[in-house]
Amino acid sequence: MDLWIRCFGNKSLLQPVWDSLRLNYRDYLRSPLFPVVLTVSSYFVLCLPFLVCDIIGDRWAWVQRFKIQPSRRPTASTLLHCAGVTLYNHVFIVIPASVAQWVWRPPVDLPDQAPSLPELIAGVIGNLLLFDFQYFIWHLLHHRIRWLYVTFHAIHHNYSSPFALATQCLGGWELVTVGFWTTLNPVILRCHLLTTWTFMVLHVYVSIEDHCGYDFPWSTSRLIPFGIYGGPSKHDVHHQKPNTNFAPHFSHWDKIFGTHADFSFITAAK
Repeated sequence: MDLWIRCFGNKSLLQPVWDSLRLNYRDYLRSPLFPVVLTVSSYFVLCLPFLVCDIIGDRWAWVQRFKIQPSRRPTASTLLHCAGVTLYNHVFIVIPASVAQWVWRPPVDLPDQAPSLPELIAGVIGNLLLFDFQYFIWHLLHHRIRWLYVTFHAIHHNYSSPFALATQCLGGWELVTVGFWTTLNPVILRCHLLTTWTFMVLHVYVSIEDHCGYDFPWSTSRLIPFGIYGGPSKHDVHHQKPNTNFAPHFSHWDKIFGTHADFSFITAAK
């Protein structure tokens, strides 16, 4: 009963965590640079397990069982190319934008009260759904209008067999757009800072997972029932058949607009 009250009543199960963060790391958390450091560091850390699978996974039979395209593995040159594009974008776009934000934006206020667990979960899901709609429209337009595709999005489709480091192998315009929505959406939904940071880290993870090239038993699409979440198999189809599966996370927009394709679509086509 006490746990029920803490989760759904006035007391928050997350309050001890929030108190520890805001009291011990106040200056860091208030900095406008913190969300940038959080997302960038999360990206490289969360890429590492999949990168290990890409480099030495052929020695592990159990890993190969879950490779979506087992005959196609990223080479050293493709890994270095994606790492180079990512580094370039961070040096010439992310870091200057972060410094400008640090100069112009005052430190944020940390509320005393933590969000309840249901508020945090609802906020994270709401942000994912909102971003899913925004990027679906953006993605669809950048495939249907050739100038947009060639000018801004084509670099992300250099590889028909995606891998983790290809997640942020993006043009500058796409990186800025994605970062803008990821930052703005929690403000639109009036999310608590803890909810915002949780969403940012989870969003980084599921984006990497979509591109990882592996469909493990613990993949998000296998944990969420009824096929409402796309996951790595669906996004792998998009990189093979670029006129399908435009939504980054969920499946409903592609089903509504007739652009949805299951992984069996590719299997049957071979």
